[in-house]
Amino acid sequence: MKWGILGGTFDPIHIGHLRCAQEILEIFELEKVIFIPAFHPPLKARRDIVSFHHRMEMVRLATSGNRSFDVSDIEGRREGKSYSIETVEYFLKEHGKDLSLYFILGQDAFRGIGMWKDWEKLLLLCNFVVMTRPGYEVKDLGDLLPYDFASQFKYDRDTDGFEGSTGYPIFFREVTFLDISSTDIRHRVKSGKSIRYIVPESLCDYISEHLLYRDI
Repeated sequence: MKWGILGGTFDPIHIGHLRCAQEILEIFELEKVIFIPAFHPPLKARRDIVSFHHRMEMVRLATSGNRSFDVSDIEGRREGKSYSIETVEYFLKEHGKDLSLYFILGQDAFRGIGMWKDWEKLLLLCNFVVMTRPGYEVKDLGDLLPYDFASQFKYDRDTDGFEGSTGYPIFFREVTFLDISSTDIRHRVKSGKSIRYIVPESLCDYISEHLLYRDI
């Protein structure tokens, strides 16, 4: 099994998230990409994040038309702060050696990975896919990670990835980054502007029905 996992606050999920996930799915020939809403993002300062229930439902709605997309509520079931290391360990424990796991994140998130819980262990547990903007190039992991740790990875020309000491590479792949942000969507809703065509149509109805983002 080749699965990708894509975590995030998804407050709300939007077309940009979906497009990037689809491209990574195709690049690595994954069976599916699992979207994982965070229950309590440890590095988010904003206190008025929409409830996990609403964010989960919006992700379900947004991904329902794609058979290669799935959703997991694992971080909601754990409650407390949502740590990626615990989520990855859960999937590996549940599926064992039958699963080849690809952890997907954006280039900005990867630059801040040193702030994540047990990040060194995390980077050696599974394949990592860093989604990059056009023109972004990484020639040396030492530019992004502490040198002592980065030295465990060697560039493999055949896979175009930096393979770690445990055999799992870090890949950097260019995707179509749409100029859309969840922050902008929330502000648009608050100011009464349309969010059609930047979120799936079903989310427009859901956000309106549940009066989300009116008082941010």
